[in-house]
Amino acid sequence: MREQLLATERIIPLEWKQGVLRLLDQRLLPLQQRWLECRDAAQTAAAIRDMVVRGAPAIGIAAAYGVVLAARQHGSKSLASWRDLLAGDMQLLAASRPTAVNLFWALERMQQVLDNSSGDTCPLSELEATAQAIHQADREANLAMAQLGMEIIRRHCDAPQHLLTHCNAGALATGGFGTALGVIRAAHLAGLVAHVHADETRPWLQGSRLTAWELACDGVPVSVNADSAAAHLMREGDITWVIVGADRITANGDVANKIGTYQLAVLARFHDVRLMVVAPSSTIDMQLASGADIPIEQRSADELLQVGGQPVTTQLPAFNPVFDVTPASLVDVIVTELGVVEQPDAAKMRQLMQTGVLH
Repeated sequence: MREQLLATERIIPLEWKQGVLRLLDQRLLPLQQRWLECRDAAQTAAAIRDMVVRGAPAIGIAAAYGVVLAARQHGSKSLASWRDLLAGDMQLLAASRPTAVNLFWALERMQQVLDNSSGDTCPLSELEATAQAIHQADREANLAMAQLGMEIIRRHCDAPQHLLTHCNAGALATGGFGTALGVIRAAHLAGLVAHVHADETRPWLQGSRLTAWELACDGVPVSVNADSAAAHLMREGDITWVIVGADRITANGDVANKIGTYQLAVLARFHDVRLMVVAPSSTIDMQLASGADIPIEQRSADELLQVGGQPVTTQLPAFNPVFDVTPASLVDVIVTELGVVEQPDAAKMRQLMQTGVLH
């Protein structure tokens, strides 16, 4: 299965090339494919904040490379100067998106390199190697999750099925292959996918612009539906699984993901549809007891009140949270590269993170 998935890799969302971070501008997809180059931490933070790059794993990878860019920029200065400047740039990167824990996990990994360095010289080569290792480890994690998630689907029904997904948890959101879409890709290769329904995912339309495009590129049967059609689809469309990614999972198994995931989980439980959450272990935040502790990013009202920069209503207040929290009690299975947690709770999450053998 791993080699089959490797053979299907077509979409690369970011790359580190000759000391420059290149990002496929996801605001323009699928109608335009334009690369944006980041040469310092400020440009990287802006790209993360402005949604050039998005998806929790990809944000973490981009931030790690942003630290390398900061080290290149400031590393030749005196010890006190480069450390202070680098700390400032890391704070800038940390402030770019508050909800996705992968961002902070990656920055902590880079900080460990700095803490372990000795002497006055900035450890540029060690920082670069760590960022590249974070990038490669995410790709490998995606391959492992794809296999595990596909096996869960096959265990419940060894026949082509109708799946529903929300937002984009594909190659574009990761270091490659995808989390939720990685599982769907593997299931498609195993003959387990009859059709994928992609929620459009307002207001940025990641489902219709990104997910549907990725799946169509892979030859997976896919159609786009309005977010508000999900209940009707579950009642009429023979859907067996809702499969999503995550931006943060807490110690008790609560899941923060794109706004609209919680309502899908409620609908899925009512219609006897299973909910699978697919995310690398770097998304699990054992420091937070429950989803009530997760900071939820609020974005500009213009994202709801405008389309393509054109107003669609009068200027009004708008409620625009980017994420919501799905209680663990509504999640059937969490798939990570470490293993699988069914009916997650605090004890099972703790066992997963300690031993990585829960199935």
